[in-house]
Amino acid sequence: MDLFFLILSIFLIVLGLLPFIQHQHWIFRVPEFLNLQLLVIQPISVIGLTIFVEKDTLFYAVLAFQLALIVFHIYIFTRYTKFYSKNTNEDKDIETIKVISTNIYQFNKQFERFKNFIKKENPDIFITIESNSDWEEAMRDLEIDFPNTHKVTLENTYGMHLYSKIPFENIKTHYFVADDVPSIEAHLKNTEGQEYLLYIAHPPPPSPTEESNSKERDGDLMCIAKRVKEIGKPTLVIGDFNTVAWSKISELFRKNSELIDGRHGRGILATFHAKYWFFRAPLDLVYHSKNVFVKDLKVLEHVGSDHFPICCEFGLDKSDQSQKVELEDLDKEEVKETEQYISEGKAEESEKR
Repeated sequence: MDLFFLILSIFLIVLGLLPFIQHQHWIFRVPEFLNLQLLVIQPISVIGLTIFVEKDTLFYAVLAFQLALIVFHIYIFTRYTKFYSKNTNEDKDIETIKVISTNIYQFNKQFERFKNFIKKENPDIFITIESNSDWEEAMRDLEIDFPNTHKVTLENTYGMHLYSKIPFENIKTHYFVADDVPSIEAHLKNTEGQEYLLYIAHPPPPSPTEESNSKERDGDLMCIAKRVKEIGKPTLVIGDFNTVAWSKISELFRKNSELIDGRHGRGILATFHAKYWFFRAPLDLVYHSKNVFVKDLKVLEHVGSDHFPICCEFGLDKSDQSQKVELEDLDKEEVKETEQYISEGKAEESEKR
């Protein structure tokens, strides 16, 4: 038993420390997804370590690392509790827009289940990620209620479709790091004539079964961040980011875009993996500008995919209330890192698509 808890503790320490190594290989990036699971297991490991393992130098060293990582992970997750301030103004009578984003999993064939879900939720806008020609065909009858569409139909799991009751003022598809990895930039107006930007992201994930490193993902996210900052409109960015809300690249995205993490103060809201509850992590992220208030942000019911849909109800704030949120500036090293991520992402050639 003593050997078991010692090996378990060392293994957890390794998983906890790997993300601190800023290498883009998936071995270093995937453990970022497991911080919540580590926080659950680490106290159990510490208790077992304390009870069963001999109190020698190795014991105290392992215990110190474990306790330090527990404190670090608690610090990370306090941002997603109700005690952390959030950018919202629920009492104001402001027009809201309901957006649902779903990575539907390209090989999921439960078309009717998803369409019934959309009809029940009745959003103003919905987005499908990983949607291919089969999904495009299956969703044609929804175009009666959502006549404004933008379709990027691909068979490589990077297709995306946008359906809206609200007309587009302007819409375009970007391919920042590869000609088969799109993102969508949609300009719209609310009924009061206020302009806003809806941006949809789905960069490639680093994993043993997909991309061997995070170069394309990181480069794509940095390009999107710089683009939305350049546009400067009230902005909502939503999609499957293939990274967690607390990763370094998410923090860098937030700083470069000058947007706010919509999960702050609202919860972790894990969306993946829908079928394995213990391994869930928040991969479908939502960021918004200071002049956008989020009335509600939640994870919705299972629709047959490996992701849960995420729903954001937001409005455009004319007041100065939202300006109280303080944004962090990039330091010189982060500016340099951003440009490096972009150049490496564009230079990377995928071997899996």
